[in-house]
Order: sequence, then C-alpha cells, then structure tokens
Amino acid sequence: MKTIGITGPTGAGKTTALRALTGLGAAVIDADAMYHELLTDDEALKKALTDRFGTDILDRGGQVVSKWLGAIVFSDRKALEDLNAITHKAIRTEIARRTAEAKAQGVPAVAIDAIRLIESGVGKDCDVIVGILAPKDLRIRRIMAREDIPESYARKRVESQPDDAFYRAHCGAILENGPRDTAESFAARALDLFRRILAD
Repeated sequence: MKTIGITGPTGAGKTTALRALTGLGAAVIDADAMYHELLTDDEALKKALTDRFGTDILDRGGQVVSKWLGAIVFSDRKALEDLNAITHKAIRTEIARRTAEAKAQGVPAVAIDAIRLIESGVGKDCDVIVGILAPKDLRIRRIMAREDIPESYARKRVESQPDDAFYRAHCGAILENGPRDTAESFAARALDLFRRILAD
C-alpha cells in the first residue's frame, strides 16, 4: 500500500486532486476535518489549547471555535507555532491509527491531506509527498468564496502559510493549478500523476 502525502497552501486545489486519487481506489485521511473532530472530542487537546490561549476560544457550550482561535494565531507567528506544537502530536497519532485501518482493508493507497504535512512530521511517514500550488491572489478569492470570509481574514490565512519555494524544496512532486486551468484540466493532470505514482 502506498502512502501519499497531499499538501500545499489553502485554496490551491487539493480537493480536486484528491477526487482523482479516490477514483483510483485510494482512501483519504482529511487532516483538517480530523483536527476539527479532535477539537470536539479530545478533552486533553481542548485543555492544552485553553491553557495556552485562554477560555475566550470557547463558545457557551464549551466547544473550541476555530475561527476565534484562527483570529489569534494568523496574526501572531509565535501563537501559530504554539498551536502547531500542541495539535501536531494529536493529529499524527490519529493519522497513524487511520492509516493502519486502511491498510487492513486492503486499499491500494492512503492519501493524507494536510496543509502542515511537512512541518508536523507526518510527511516522514509517506512514500511520496505531492505539493499542490496556485497563485496567491487566486487562492485568496477561492477561500473567500468557499468559506464566506472577508478578504482581510483570507489574506491573513494565506500569508501565514509557507511560500511556494518551501513546498518545491520538500515535495517529491508538484502539481500546478494556474489561472488558466479548469477543474477538468487540473484533475486530468492529477490523475496522470497519481497513476504513475501507484504504478511505480
């Protein structure tokens, strides 16, 4: 079974690439969705976050509100580093558990979709890391539309992430999703790449 890491900045087109990979029978582990599940279900993680960032990140029901947490960390690099240090261990443990489950089911590949795949250390557990890249302004417009957030917040999120050079240096393969691409043309290139990876 191949373990394929999928990473890149927000809004670059990872979802489209992952659809191509699932079409080849791969199981997908969405680290962002998993992170939000852990925020709700993992009391030890929630305590670590409130110890560092205070109870202002909790709603009236005692749940972590990721947008409130994001408003703190996306404008403060040290706070973002602290958030990553707290969450990466919990995420890596859960990814390892889900990868083992997928392997037991006999799937040909597991795709781990994670923006912080490299920084968290999860990339070390992958056979290959594929970076998905797109121009910054295009990514900002995409996440504004997708998440109904203002440009200022979208720009903070984008600018808090590593630049393209970081992904080019750490990924075994790069998929470019440019302004002239359609979803179909990008998906076709992704499918071709993943077929070659699985056949290798």
